[in-house]
Amino acid sequence: MTDINQVIDQMPVEVYDRLRSAAELGKWEDGTVLTEAQRESTLQVVMLYQARRLEQTDHFTIGAGGKLNELSKAELKKQFRGESIAEFKADDL
Repeated sequence: MTDINQVIDQMPVEVYDRLRSAAELGKWEDGTVLTEAQRESTLQVVMLYQARRLEQTDHFTIGAGGKLNELSKAELKKQFRGESIAEFKADDL
């Protein structure tokens, strides 16, 4: 029986990208909707891949060791260098 760690270690980045997209969109590339069980399993594999293979430091990503990266408001402001992401007029709301 194949160990999940072996699967993650041998998984090509293209497969990870497809799984991540499916987890985000809730459907496969061909448009087939994921079942709830498929979505949960896919999300778990994506998170494990991120924790083991990627060096992520962005807000709400999975960092080394499986820890969720949570940046403070000050860190996020520094990251975006004070630039506003979106502005709306009161009349637009």
